Amino acid sequence: MARMHTRRRGSSGSDKPTADEPPEWSDVDAEKIESRVVELAEQGHDPSQIGLKLRDEGVTGTPIPNVKLATGKKVTDILEEHDAKADVPEDLRNLMERAIDLREHIEANPQDYQNKRSLQNTESKVRRLVDYYRGDEIDPEFTYSYDAAVELFEDD
Repeated sequence: MARMHTRRRGSSGSDKPTADEPPEWSDVDAEKIESRVVELAEQGHDPSQIGLKLRDEGVTGTPIPNVKLATGKKVTDILEEHDAKADVPEDLRNLMERAIDLREHIEANPQDYQNKRSLQNTESKVRRLVDYYRGDEIDPEFTYSYDAAVELFEDD
């Protein structure tokens, strides 16, 4: 399949090995994992960062290779149950932050045509994701604009 904003094909990636149960060496209780996930979310970590921290640090010194296998729920589902879910989905948040940074860069460097194109592509991806999440994850009336994105991130 081709990439979104170029004519080149994407490079194929590897798949995670299929597993039905957590490894024997990772025998941490599911409740401890859930409490650690909520604790990390309260510290301000995103779901992907929480997964990395659990993989690297673990809960009680024992790494958690896959939260879904260990608990039966995804990290985002655990956060939703404990009302620790973010207002804006992580992928949309990251793209909006990138678009804000690009726009500020272009205001300082108006001759940077490559980054003007990059800003157009990034904002296109943001609009596409806003349409995808509208109604479920974000407000049905929300439409992306630079001012709306800056206002959204001022609260943080």
